[in-house]
Amino acid sequence: MLDKRPLLRAGALCAIALSLAACSAEEDRGGRGAPEVGYVTAAVQPVPVTTSLGGRTVAYETSEVRPQVNGLIRRRLFTEGSLVRAGEPLYQIDARLYQAGVDQAAANLASARASAEAAEERARRLEPLAKMQAVAEQDYTDALAQARMARAAVAQNAAALETARINLRFATIAAPISGRIGRSLVTPGALVSASQATPLAVIQQTDPMFVDMQQSSAELTALRQAIESGGVTAGSTSVRLRLEDGSRYGFAGTVQFSDVTVNEATGTVTLRARFPNPKGVLLPGMFVTAMFDQAVNPSAILLPQPAVQRDFDGSAFVYLVGKDNKAVRRKIVADRTSGANWVVTEGLKPGERVISQGIGNLRQGAAIRPVPASSAQRVGAPKGESAKAKGK
Repeated sequence: MLDKRPLLRAGALCAIALSLAACSAEEDRGGRGAPEVGYVTAAVQPVPVTTSLGGRTVAYETSEVRPQVNGLIRRRLFTEGSLVRAGEPLYQIDARLYQAGVDQAAANLASARASAEAAEERARRLEPLAKMQAVAEQDYTDALAQARMARAAVAQNAAALETARINLRFATIAAPISGRIGRSLVTPGALVSASQATPLAVIQQTDPMFVDMQQSSAELTALRQAIESGGVTAGSTSVRLRLEDGSRYGFAGTVQFSDVTVNEATGTVTLRARFPNPKGVLLPGMFVTAMFDQAVNPSAILLPQPAVQRDFDGSAFVYLVGKDNKAVRRKIVADRTSGANWVVTEGLKPGERVISQGIGNLRQGAAIRPVPASSAQRVGAPKGESAKAKGK
């Protein structure tokens, strides 16, 4: 007798397959089998054009301490690396020669004053005699001239005395500015001169501090043209810093000015910003990265980074929720980022729905089930399991 069980089993499998195919076709016709995607709605908003530029810190004021007279250094009067105030004594030069010069000039001035008094007295005595013609008129004229010359000699010797006193004061070398002084480049006993090329020490004022940044002249020109055309508006002058170790500097700075010439070797323009530095974190010569909003784009669109994809040529494109819930591929212009978003300047209109989730296997014209991005998804048992539960 023929065993019919294999035939019955094969028939049952065919029936199940046909039933599943019919269900799948029914789901496709109803749209329930299309992949679910999340979308965001494009909206225009002002977005700052943030610029990051490398730069170097520069002391607010720098002064090289130099001698103004010749002599031997007798003493150093400061502690290396300390803060000094303007006018504070730093070095003492042997002042004996300059003190002697002051004494000599003072004596010459006293002699000139005595001679001037005698000449003036002689002129006074000859004046009435000349009127009575008891002496020759020429003698009186000569006496007046001698008195004037004596007064001029007094002025000359007074100036020589003041010069000697200034040189004596220069024997004590004082700080020209307030700031932090570095190491001493000379020691007591060194011979220094007013014409030497090497400074004795360097003082730098580091609070506040300057940061000099270099920006391409082409970028600066394009930005200015965009501002003039109305495409963007001028941004803020506030600047933030990132230090060499990647940390953020705790104080904001302000852009002071832009240089008026372009460096011919690098094609860049120097921008200078000023930063407070009360804790001395910034030191002259440090490499930093300055970030500031150089302009504001009033009509940009922000998209989450996963929504923007790149072609082989590097151009950007997105998928939109099109008519009848079909995926539409469109090229856009997204040249920069703002935080976690791409800044789109061309290719999108406000109100369009951009797919940002579930775009892994999308293609042009594919059927989709769009929901707002990050919506909660329904999680349930498969249909077969549900039917079995009802049958029980």
